Amino acid sequence: MENQYIPPKIWTHDAENGGKWAGINRPVSGATHEKALPVGKHALQLYSMGTPNGQKVTIMLEELLALGKAVEYDAHLINIGDGDQFSSGFVAVNPNSKIPALVDYSSDDATPIFESASILVYLAEKFGALLPQKSTKRTQVFNWLFWLHGSAPYLGGGFGHFYAYAPEKFEYPINRFAMEIKRQLDVLDKQLAKNEFIAGDEYSIADIATWPWYGNLILGNLYDAKEFLQVKDYTHIQRWATAMVARPAVQRGCIINRNWGEEWAQLENRHSAEDIDRVLALKPK
Repeated sequence: MENQYIPPKIWTHDAENGGKWAGINRPVSGATHEKALPVGKHALQLYSMGTPNGQKVTIMLEELLALGKAVEYDAHLINIGDGDQFSSGFVAVNPNSKIPALVDYSSDDATPIFESASILVYLAEKFGALLPQKSTKRTQVFNWLFWLHGSAPYLGGGFGHFYAYAPEKFEYPINRFAMEIKRQLDVLDKQLAKNEFIAGDEYSIADIATWPWYGNLILGNLYDAKEFLQVKDYTHIQRWATAMVARPAVQRGCIINRNWGEEWAQLENRHSAEDIDRVLALKPK
């Protein structure tokens, strides 16, 4: 163990040794610059980016629209690579400076909602959809919604960071987080072996929350880790993930607040359904 790291008595922030996100990560909260958030014409204003956490909410909104709910919204890109999440306007909506964040101007106090699970529950309850009213079914949805909310940091902040983003590859953390992700995939695969959807026989916010993380991982859209994690072994997740990506609302929600990838897969800001239609029309047939 010649190069073993010995922690100092007092930790200090090393901004030069943080990998891809070193320029924006810091050990304190609050705004770094003054900038107001844009506000569109609709009651619901979403501030986000098309990462897995951001996709949860845009898919939810598109699913609600597909159900005929009056849920028109504006979606504004928050470029986390540029530090937009540390603007004074965004921090006022989410003091934790993480996307996504939503403001509902139809409420008396222009309600701010942050944390993706909280936004999903808020929208489900406001529009009466994708969250069962019966207590037993409702509890199952919450079980799996919060399972995802607890497990996704292992996939994104743990495995994803050390496997894809860290400045160097280190065997121990990659092995540690790969083992945990494999265990979580096994948990999910066994649940989907018994159920069409994650929380039972009904499509719900549990599916919407989980697909952007584990669906994208299984389909090879996250970290380029399909072979490393042998995702083909999780046949029930494969079935579910494929069915999810075939849903028009999922396809529509995945391109919103994206500024990378194929031209037909990126829409920085969304103000109407026509914005999405215009971009998806570019997709090769």
